[in-house]
Amino acid sequence: MFSHVTVGTNDVSRAIRFYDAVFSVLGIPRYRGDIQSGYAGWGRPDDPKFWVFPPFDEKQATAGNGTHFAFAAQTRQMVRRAYEMARSLGAVDEGAPSLRPHYHENYYGAYFRDLDGNKLQVVCHLPEDQAGA
Repeated sequence: MFSHVTVGTNDVSRAIRFYDAVFSVLGIPRYRGDIQSGYAGWGRPDDPKFWVFPPFDEKQATAGNGTHFAFAAQTRQMVRRAYEMARSLGAVDEGAPSLRPHYHENYYGAYFRDLDGNKLQVVCHLPEDQAGA
């Protein structure tokens, strides 16, 4: 459906450390980029990517109101671990890990804001007996 998502950052080094740690919990590798390049992207070669860059217009990076990005987790434990990793790195809580049955009966997710204020989510859609407790 989409090729990639890009969010702005005001501190590439900090953003890369944050996303390397959070994505390591989800088993998502860094695809390309590093601190010296001034950007980075995560994902597998044939899958959509998630990128962080300073804004090309050289203005302050800001988070979109009403925008968030959700990353799939294979288990509910991965949701909790990614959320805890993000929070330990300074992410702001936007909704602790829990079932959210108003989306669907097995929707287990957590929300947080990265260090630049971008709203993120980690979600597992599987039933508890398939997704771990």
